[in-house]
Amino acid sequence: MIILHHGSNVQVETIDLSMANPGKDFGKGFYLNPDYNQALEWAESRVKIFTTGEPIVSSFEFDLDKATRDGLAIKVFEDYTVEWAEFVVGNRRNASDSLIHAYDIVIGPIANDNVGRQIQLYMQGYWTVEQLIEKIKFTAKKSVQYFFANEKALTYLQKSHG
Repeated sequence: MIILHHGSNVQVETIDLSMANPGKDFGKGFYLNPDYNQALEWAESRVKIFTTGEPIVSSFEFDLDKATRDGLAIKVFEDYTVEWAEFVVGNRRNASDSLIHAYDIVIGPIANDNVGRQIQLYMQGYWTVEQLIEKIKFTAKKSVQYFFANEKALTYLQKSHG
């Protein structure tokens, strides 16, 4: 069992996937982080962007072993790799609400905030995929995100009150 955190400008009591935006690292879905402080930083950035609310971290318990045993489609990227970069590029370029993959849960590194411009340069042929990886690594520290794609995956999250 692991505790995962979601930073926002509102308290998340019920997860509503219709509120998610497309064009993110792993697609349109619900994102969490095992690092409370990083989730808090994300919450603070949401308050600045939306100029409303307050930084709030909502925490959830997640049992990866149970999700795996139950047969959920789970993709784990252990590090910044070519496969990860191509996956992020594909998802970042997808502006639709439909996912470009069939995973219920994706776990892997976070791309940095400049990823949009970096992907453009890669797509225009200025960089190799290896150069892109170096440019979009989250450099503050290696950070992991957990992505939940659908209602089935969300049933494996339980609100943590501790």
